[in-house]
Amino acid sequence: MSAETGVIHDIGYRRYTGRRLGRAQIVRALYWHSLRSAFGIGRGAKAKIVPVITFVVICLPAVANAVAVARGNARLVPYDTYTFQLRVVVMIIYIAAQAPELVSRDLRSHVLPLYFCRPLRRLDYPVAKLAAFVTACLAMIEIPLLLLYLGTIAQSHGGSAIWQQTKALIPGLLVGLMWAVLLAAIGLALASLSGRRAYATGAIAIYFFLTWILAGILIAVTQRTVVHAAAAPPGAPPGSPQKFETVTQVATTGAHLTGLVSPFTTLDGVRQWLGGTSEGPVPGVGQYGPLYGAMLLVLLAASLGGLAARYRKAGAA
Repeated sequence: MSAETGVIHDIGYRRYTGRRLGRAQIVRALYWHSLRSAFGIGRGAKAKIVPVITFVVICLPAVANAVAVARGNARLVPYDTYTFQLRVVVMIIYIAAQAPELVSRDLRSHVLPLYFCRPLRRLDYPVAKLAAFVTACLAMIEIPLLLLYLGTIAQSHGGSAIWQQTKALIPGLLVGLMWAVLLAAIGLALASLSGRRAYATGAIAIYFFLTWILAGILIAVTQRTVVHAAAAPPGAPPGSPQKFETVTQVATTGAHLTGLVSPFTTLDGVRQWLGGTSEGPVPGVGQYGPLYGAMLLVLLAASLGGLAARYRKAGAA
């Protein structure tokens, strides 16, 4: 009986003879690819619609402020809160649209085993994705602040005025960093729960919108209405009312604490606790500032822990 023999055919595939890169270069490449994906770079025009529109919209207050300052007005937009409601809406839309772009596609395509067969640890993948998405969120938040700053100092006269603007800008940049880290972590953690982009987008949008709206409702209903009566001032015109009433909203303990419901109001509470003076959605945190700081850490730890656990499980599959 003759033994069967096999033949290896060379069909002309080109061999790779270059230097093989290691773990650090893989993480760097994954970070850069993810950052480009966060803005739709390298993909079709449809993938760029949401990043471009949200970026333009969030920059509009800075542009309007530059026009107002050029006409002799003072700076209209604070650095630490920017335009809070607009920033919240824009970031919800951006994160809900782009966070699934970074992680859901790989989960649905089941390509994670291909990543982990290389010299790449299981936590390197979520770390690279998180770093890229934090960078993208920083660009969305901080670039409008820099435009606001440049538009203001362009009309300032004297070094003291520029220095005052610079001192006001720095806390705003730090607040923006806080926003970017927390929102990116929550967004990726929720997006990693499903390989279907529509489900991931819905989960992110529902969580952010519902908690934000709920926090606003609770803050409004837990405030106490106080009516002050005062006599008419001396010299009032004849026939004018002899008594005037003023209505003010006084924050209660419930109003101070209901901001803990939403990540956005939690971020604003931490801002106020750390010394922010601009008016925000939370009516002052008072002595409850440490609770807001603790809630921020809890949200961040839960998001990072959930993201790590998700990819330990995915990497083992």
